[in-house]
Amino acid sequence: MRCQSCQVVGNQKELWEEDLESFPLLCCCFQLYWRTGNLGYLLETVVMLELGLNIKRFVSQYKILLLHLYSHLGALPVAYEWYRTLDVKNILLESVSHQILPQMLVSPLWEDLNDLLKDYLKFMDDYLRESADLTFLAYRHRNYSKVIEFVQFKERLQHSNQYLVARVESAILRLKEKANNIEEEEGVFECLKSGTQILELSSDTSCNSLTFNEDMQLRPWWTPTPKKNYLLGPFEELEHPWETLDYRKEWETHVREIVEKRSFLPRMIYLSVQCASASTKENMEANGSVTDSSLSLEMKSLLERYVKGLGCSLNDAVKVVLDVAEGRKSLEELGSDMIEWANFAVFYNAWTLSSHESMLLMGEESKSVWQIVCSLLQKCVTHKVRITGPMVCSPGGDLPVVVQLVAEPVSWHCLVLQSYIRSSLPCGKKKKKSGGPADSSTFVLSQTIRDSVSSLYSIVEVVVQCLKEEVNKTDETVDLLLSSLEMGSNEGPGQVFRALKELVSTADEGELGDEIFQGIKSWSPKVITSKMLKGQHKMVSDFLQICEAKLKLLEALKQQL
Repeated sequence: MRCQSCQVVGNQKELWEEDLESFPLLCCCFQLYWRTGNLGYLLETVVMLELGLNIKRFVSQYKILLLHLYSHLGALPVAYEWYRTLDVKNILLESVSHQILPQMLVSPLWEDLNDLLKDYLKFMDDYLRESADLTFLAYRHRNYSKVIEFVQFKERLQHSNQYLVARVESAILRLKEKANNIEEEEGVFECLKSGTQILELSSDTSCNSLTFNEDMQLRPWWTPTPKKNYLLGPFEELEHPWETLDYRKEWETHVREIVEKRSFLPRMIYLSVQCASASTKENMEANGSVTDSSLSLEMKSLLERYVKGLGCSLNDAVKVVLDVAEGRKSLEELGSDMIEWANFAVFYNAWTLSSHESMLLMGEESKSVWQIVCSLLQKCVTHKVRITGPMVCSPGGDLPVVVQLVAEPVSWHCLVLQSYIRSSLPCGKKKKKSGGPADSSTFVLSQTIRDSVSSLYSIVEVVVQCLKEEVNKTDETVDLLLSSLEMGSNEGPGQVFRALKELVSTADEGELGDEIFQGIKSWSPKVITSKMLKGQHKMVSDFLQICEAKLKLLEALKQQL
């Protein structure tokens, strides 16, 4: 395929000062990638934009385009670096952070995500705290229009969807970070008032009254909202995406649904840990009952509210999980809500430990709920790992879904196991090694619990093996990618790249001036490609560390059984 607009002519100074937003080559490369799926066209776009920023270092449009390109290519650390160069602060944190926050929330870059959320929350909390003083000052000076403006502005920020999302996700991130140590997790629960703090916040800020203050017009045409990305779907003839397709209302509805479900998580995680702890033999003997009925009733109520967001009743949700886990229905039945369904399965299992109710109509040979949860997690993880593929060849792939599966449902299930095992053992002691019968101070865990720990270990191990293969790839990939552009034919990607290389090699300092000339000469496609691959490598290595820490925890749990 050959595009007539892919013709670079002349090397005049005007060419290098051209606004890339209106440069036909840029749009042409995106369209060709969307039409053909050939990664070379995206690489051409990346090196072209990097060259543009070497010449015009402070053009925010270039940076935003690169930010989304690197995100799409799985090099989120590089995208985050470009976001930081935008110098987003104060109210821009509210209107611009949507460019990077959704991608960060499903990434393994927890340290950077923590910084991003802290900066945003600090600005919002400081402003909301100081807004009363600003309003009073305006009133004192009889500037009543300013008083009205300050009050309205405060209300918009107070009900901001991003503010609620950031508060909820900040709490969930802390729970993820400490999930491998139940004692440290209990410290997080204490700070979150056992998870009730986030539930109260969500109820105080009604999801129906949320405001959306993001400036979507700054986003590239191919991703008009954080939920929509044309490049992930089949090619369509679109002349004016913003005018012909309005995805904003769809996105706002999606945000309301997601933030409502996510706000349940901290409390449900806490209740799951408590249910597991209270259900062990020692606690039953000490307390005289399985658990406080109010605990079980609250957990059931939250489960019902949680699955209502998935469009079904509690009975129906249990049936879906059981059918998928036992192979009667495919994973496609879970749709795009796979993480939510896996979370539900984990929480439902914890609830059954403390409840006499049984909603699984199982025969004598059916699996236990523990086995069903592990079976579902194993199916979800192995399926997503299998279709993720090599990152460099799979832009927009399923790695974020695998990250979420390990960081959330797998982690919450590990917490339930930690709580159950800890409560089953005498304080400060390990299970006896002798094969004799257990006495009153020792609880021999069932084979089901042992199998659950082993099953989780094998699930995470599959992910680790896949990640290690990615990490061990050599720098030969850089030369391979560039050679595909340098040696390309006239009917595929590489035309723009070769034309730019020729122009750079013949650039004249006297004609261009020192600033433009130095920017052009510092352009290195090999360095750019290497930077992209290093960004992908960091994504994989950070996720690998998370998974290896999980394996270490599960190995320790094995030793206690």
